[in-house]
Parts: sequence; structure tokens; C-alpha cells
Amino acid sequence: MKHIVLSTIAALAMGATAASATQFYVDENGQVFTEPGEGRSALQEETPVSAKASKLEFSGLHYLGYTYEDRKALPEDDQPDLKTGNFEFRRNYVQVKAFFFDDPKSYARVTLDTTYDATNSSTGGYANMYVKYAYIYLNNILPYTGVEFGMAHRPWIDYEEHQGWWYRSISKTFVESGQAADLSNSADAGINFKTKLPYFTSEIGLFNGEGYHGTQGNNDKIGTGNSIEWRLTAAAFGNGRVHRSAAKDTYLDASFFGQYNMLNDGNENAEGHAQTYAFYGFHAVYNMPSFLISAQYITADNNNDTTYKKSGSGFSVNGSYRFGDNYQFELLARYDNWTAKMDNAPDLESENYIYGAAWRQNKNVKWLLTGETYIAKDQKNYAGAYTQDFNAALLTAEVSW
Repeated sequence: MKHIVLSTIAALAMGATAASATQFYVDENGQVFTEPGEGRSALQEETPVSAKASKLEFSGLHYLGYTYEDRKALPEDDQPDLKTGNFEFRRNYVQVKAFFFDDPKSYARVTLDTTYDATNSSTGGYANMYVKYAYIYLNNILPYTGVEFGMAHRPWIDYEEHQGWWYRSISKTFVESGQAADLSNSADAGINFKTKLPYFTSEIGLFNGEGYHGTQGNNDKIGTGNSIEWRLTAAAFGNGRVHRSAAKDTYLDASFFGQYNMLNDGNENAEGHAQTYAFYGFHAVYNMPSFLISAQYITADNNNDTTYKKSGSGFSVNGSYRFGDNYQFELLARYDNWTAKMDNAPDLESENYIYGAAWRQNKNVKWLLTGETYIAKDQKNYAGAYTQDFNAALLTAEVSW
């Protein structure tokens, strides 16, 4: 076991340094060092790693933070406001890609995600680990088009997180956030065709529809179906094919996106029958190294008249201002407005404000100090409970390697 652990450490370290000439040393306790010393013996410079792939690529992304929240008491409870403060590791992604020999742009990918919620009694306060992505990507399976097959990206959210809303560590996108539309999530089992041209990019896929932590095809539901999902984007400056950096590139994109989710198991009527819903969105973003402005509008229609969750419409606007020698400082703000709807019931309108500042310390670490204010204009929701207003302050470390 000791030899396996040492070999694994050395292999990962050497892989992270592009198999450089770094020499490693180990002492009698099994600790590994990069410098010689008394009682330390040299490990071999190259540790064999066996894989049926031309290259293995390891990476990680971590959202670590502290949140203080002041949540207004429910009007019916006659209780004081609830004030809480918690340290969090919100998301922890560890990823490996195995590239294929015959096509260096095709690969298999697995991404593990670990989350922790100390207030969740169902998990006993322990961390949960699950597979976020597990798919193969085949490059140019069609002209200018690759395909993801497996637990893959859904077409919209990954695009927005890397073009219009660069702050996933503090809030989900408008279409996913529980304080906004709350219509979809970022991954699902299915197939996703991804096209890249200079002035046009798109993703069109067929998925289970319930998402990576949902259920599909339960026997006690009447009807379960798949979800057709899409993103069509015009890149006005002709740089749609390149990998963009917010602090380096200038781009102007306009997108039409949405999904038609047939007989969704997570959307049931009063009899427990799976229902269909659809949403459609329009999004535009303009970015230059010092500045970003982005806006979108979404409308959703649900044939289930017993819940408001997936029916409604709304809009979101967000902006960033960057400054410093390397644009390492940022000011950011976002406004969400969502109106949920249900037949024969009043609308439920809510607003959410996100604001703050960020500092990129280096290529690996970014710090954010932000606030969030949520306002439910109509307190009573359709389930008979109450929606609570809250204010929150967040300190976040976004770590990538």
C-alpha cells in the first residue's frame, strides 16, 4: 500500500508539472519532499502510469466561503428574524480527461463534485460526492461539430457561465437560481451536438430532462419523456470558435435558447402524473477587457395548473467593471426579476440583487466579497406557506488548478 500511495503522489505531481525534471524524496515515515535531506531517499524521476490514452489531464475547481444571512421571519410564526453564519465548501470539482490516440481533440471526461451542507439533517452534516459529468466527446463527428454522449453539458448554462456570468462561485445563473427562474440545471444524461463557427455557435441535444440529480421513468408516474434543448448564438465579432477570457477578449454575442421538457418526472400534477413544460430565452452580452454588460429574458409555460415553479417570465441584467494593471480587480452587480404564474391564482413576483467586488490574487486564486438581497413582493405562495426575504453577505475563495 505504501508503494501505491507514493507512486500515486509522484505521478500526480509530475503530471501537474508537465512531467518536468523535478526530483522527489521520501523519508522513513512515507512523507514526500522536493528537496534532499537527512533520512530522505530519492524516488525515481519517472513514475510509470498505465492508461489506454495518449494523455491524462487532471484539474480542479473549488468554491470555498463563509455566508452570513439575515432571513426575515415568516409572518405567521411571530418569531424573530433568523440570523445564521456558516463556513462552506459550496462546490469542489475534481476532473480527469483521457485523450484518445487517433484524435487528440477527442476524450473521455469524468468530473466528481463534492458539496457540504452543515444544516441539512438528511445528510447528517457530512459532505456528499457525486458524478457531475461523465461523457465521451468526439470531435468533428459532423462538419465543425463535436458531440458529447453520457452525463453531458446541457446547452445553455455552461455557455452563460463562461461568457456572460463569470461568478458561479457566488450564485447560479438566472435560469437555474432558486431565487429566480429555477427552471433547469447544468448537466443531464443525454447527447449534445456542439457546433463552432467564427460567426455562429450552437448546442442542440436530447436529454432525460430531470437533470443529473433527478429521477427518470418511475413506474408509479403516468408518462415520462425526454427533453429537447438548444442554444443558437450569433458571434458578431467573428470569434465564436476561440476559447475566451473575460479580461483579454472583446466579443458581442446574441443567443436564443430553451428546452421542451416532455412529461418531466419532477413536474407532477395533483394526481402524480408527470407533466410537460417548456421555456424560451433571449440573451445578449458585450464584453471588453475592462467592462461587461449582459441581459436576458425568459418565459416558461407549464401545463400543470397546480404549481407555479416552472411557469412565469422574467429578466436579468448583470455588469462588471475591471481595473488594475492586469484587470485583477472587479466590481460586479446583477438584478433578477421573476414573476411566477399559476392558473386561477395571483402572480408571485420576486426581485434579487447581487453586488460586490472581486480580486484575482493569481492564476489559481480569486477572492470575492459580495452581498445578496432577495425580496418577495407577494409573500404568500401557492402552497400556502410563505416566501422569506433575506439579506446575505458572502466571502468566497475561488480556487482552480
